[in-house]
Amino acid sequence: MARHGGGRGWYGKVAGAALGVTALAVGASVWTAQADVVGGPSPQASASAKPAGAVERVSATIAHASDAGPRGVNITIDDGPDPAWTPQVLDLLREHEVKATFCMTGTQAQAHPDLVKDVVAAGHRLCDHSVSHDTTMDRKPEAYQSQEILDAERMITKASGGVRPMYYRAPGGAFTPYSRSLAASRGMRPLGWNVDTKDFEQPGADAIVATVERELPNGPTILFHDAGGDRAQTVEALRRVLPWLKEQGYSFGFPER
Repeated sequence: MARHGGGRGWYGKVAGAALGVTALAVGASVWTAQADVVGGPSPQASASAKPAGAVERVSATIAHASDAGPRGVNITIDDGPDPAWTPQVLDLLREHEVKATFCMTGTQAQAHPDLVKDVVAAGHRLCDHSVSHDTTMDRKPEAYQSQEILDAERMITKASGGVRPMYYRAPGGAFTPYSRSLAASRGMRPLGWNVDTKDFEQPGADAIVATVERELPNGPTILFHDAGGDRAQTVEALRRVLPWLKEQGYSFGFPER
């Protein structure tokens, strides 16, 4: 998997604050994540979401397949939520009756809890994308990996009103055996991708669409972004890709669990 986070200055602006949150909260957050104690009222969760409750371990292998079968595709949206772009993505998904998986950073979820709740209310699934989007996590100590994963789980769950992430996607694909096992023990299936649209590089909507059309035979899980910069090209590409996928006979599902 390509490490696609190296040059994005947006994360540099939040990394210091995010790591501060992690350092201050680690003792309480690890206990909270392990004990599954979540504060705040729970939203009306759809069948797509997973309310807080007993944690069931899932497979630690990295998921790529779709639960919609051999002609299924998984739309995955990373790095948000973002007040400028997430509502536009949600509108497009609603228009085309598509459910997606939103891989959120803990920092963004904490900053925009109303958007997290909007994602859940629309029937989409949540994914833990770490606290600070550190693409070098696989070269960091296990204690650091644990803080990033468990603190993000806690932050996203709190922001959602009690709905836990169902997946864990390592920033830039920086998984380790430890991080995969830890996520799986918390009921979060490690989540990969097959089609990297590289929309974070802002190559133009035409290029994003062409990448999807060219690389979809590689597998069903498609990676887009709704934060980390100007996502106007992503929105335009989704506006074209979603109906095209339907025209090609694909159905939309979630990554396998």
